[in-house]
Amino acid sequence: MLHRPRPLWLLVGANAVFAALLASMLFAGLLPARERASRLEAELREVYAREAALQTRLVQAEQRRTAEVRALRAERNALARRLADLQRRSGERRR
Repeated sequence: MLHRPRPLWLLVGANAVFAALLASMLFAGLLPARERASRLEAELREVYAREAALQTRLVQAEQRRTAEVRALRAERNALARRLADLQRRSGERRR
């Protein structure tokens, strides 16, 4: 007696089940990856926003420091002129 080959539909069904399992595994990994990428993009936007705010604060602090240095130099120069003037007047009185 000849052995009958297994029905073709069994092979097709097994391939369909395999394809369904493979697709579900791929999509099961794809959705969390997309969500994670979305969270990382939001976090990156937040980091860039904080960096811009810090950069602005740094520029403002540098501008304040420059203004303070300028004011202190002006005050120092004024005091040096006053001291020189007082020393000159003091020298004139001694003569």
